[in-house]
Amino acid sequence: MPIYEFVCNKCKKNFERFVLSVGSTSDVRCPACGSEDVTKQFSTFACRSGSSSPSFGGVSGSFGSGGCGGSSGFS
Repeated sequence: MPIYEFVCNKCKKNFERFVLSVGSTSDVRCPACGSEDVTKQFSTFACRSGSSSPSFGGVSGSFGSGGCGGSSGFS
């Protein structure tokens, strides 16, 4: 279940909710005032790796150096 960020149009509080699907946000209520007048916010996520090279989802380095089929001593 994805987590979406919302802002209440009545009391202006920001909050997060688990939502089953994108279209089912109509039953979301503000936890502070109970209003159904909420707006889904556009939010992003951040990734950080330990290296100075760019990474995607924490994956960096060379691919294919290890894992299945590598020379691990098993035959």
